[in-house]
Amino acid sequence: MRIYPIFSFIVILLFGCNSRNERIQPVEMDLTESVYASATVQPDSLYKVYAAVNGILDEIYVEEGDTVSRGQPLMKIVNTNPSLTTENAKLAYELARSNFSGSTGLLKSLLEEIESAKLKLSNDSISYFRQKNLWEQKIGSKAEYDNRKLAFDISRRTLTRLENDYARTRNELQTQVEQAQNQYKASLVTFGDFTIKSKLDGTVYALNKNPGELVSSVEPIASVGCTNNFLIELLVDEVDVVKIREDQQVIVTLDAYEDRAFEALVSKILPEKDFRNQTFTIEASFVNPPDRLYPGLSGEANVVVAIKEKVLAIPTNYLVNGTSVETENGLVEIVTGLRNLDYVEVVSGLSKEDYILKPE
Repeated sequence: MRIYPIFSFIVILLFGCNSRNERIQPVEMDLTESVYASATVQPDSLYKVYAAVNGILDEIYVEEGDTVSRGQPLMKIVNTNPSLTTENAKLAYELARSNFSGSTGLLKSLLEEIESAKLKLSNDSISYFRQKNLWEQKIGSKAEYDNRKLAFDISRRTLTRLENDYARTRNELQTQVEQAQNQYKASLVTFGDFTIKSKLDGTVYALNKNPGELVSSVEPIASVGCTNNFLIELLVDEVDVVKIREDQQVIVTLDAYEDRAFEALVSKILPEKDFRNQTFTIEASFVNPPDRLYPGLSGEANVVVAIKEKVLAIPTNYLVNGTSVETENGLVEIVTGLRNLDYVEVVSGLSKEDYILKPE
C-alpha cells in the first residue's frame, strides 16, 4: 500500500522539474545581429572573352589553368565573311571619293550653275544700275525700271541659293567619303585572321570552344581572371540588403573548408536587383584567405550588421507573436531591439528579476 504514495510523489516531482525548467529570466549578454547570405568564390576581374567577328576558331594557344599576361594571344579566329564584302566597301569608298573630288557629278554641276548665275547677276546688275540712273534723270518708264530691278534681285537670290546648295552638298559628300572609308577599313580589319589577346595578367579559367568550331560575337568563348586575388559574391535577400554597409565584417564558411570559418569585409554593394530570386549581389574580400581557392567554391556567410554589449536578452523561441512574452501573470507586451537567430534584445517591458514561460 505504501508504493502508491511514493510513486505519486515521484511523478509530481518530475512534472514540477519540467515546469521549472521552462521558466527563465532575461539575461545580460553581448548580442550580435547578422544577415545570412549564400556565398560563391570568384576570381577578381573575371571577364568573359568574346570574338569581335563571326568565324571559325582556328587555333587555341593556351589551356585551362594557364597563367597569361596582358596582351598575350589566346586564340585565332578565321573570319568567314566573303571577300566580296571588302570589295563592295572599297567600291563604295572610291565612288564617294570621286563624287567629292568635284571633277564629275554633283559638285561639278553645281559649280557650273554657280558660274552661270554669277554671269547673269553681273549682266542684270549692269542693266539695273543703268536703268536706275536713267530713271533718276526722269528718262525711261517706271515699268522698265521695275523689271530691271526684279531681274537683278532674282539673280542675286539664285546665286545665294546655289552657293548654299554647293556648301551643303559638299559637306554631305565629305561625310559620305568618311563613312565609306571607315567601312572599308573595318572590312580590312575583320577580313582574314583575327587574334584574341588577354586583357589582363591572370589565369585562363575556362575554354568554351574547340578548334574548328564556329564562334559568334554574342557567345563567350573563354573566361579569364586574376590568379591570386579572389572575392566572395554574396546573395542577400532584398529585405536585408538595406542593412548592409561597406567594410562590415563577414564570417564565411566554405563547403571545401567545412571545419573553418574565414573573415572577410564587404567591399561593394551592387545596386541591381535579380528579379528571378529577389536578391542583391554583395562583394566581399578575404582578410586572410585560405591557401588554395578555386572559382565556384560555395558556402554560407553571415554579414555582421550590428553589435551591442551587455543588453537584456531572451531566447527568440520565448516570444509570442513577436512582441509579447508569457509570464506567470499572463501575456506581457515588450519592446524588442537587436536580434539574431537565437536571442532578441528586450528594450522595455521586462527586467532581470522577471520570469517568463516558454510558450507551448
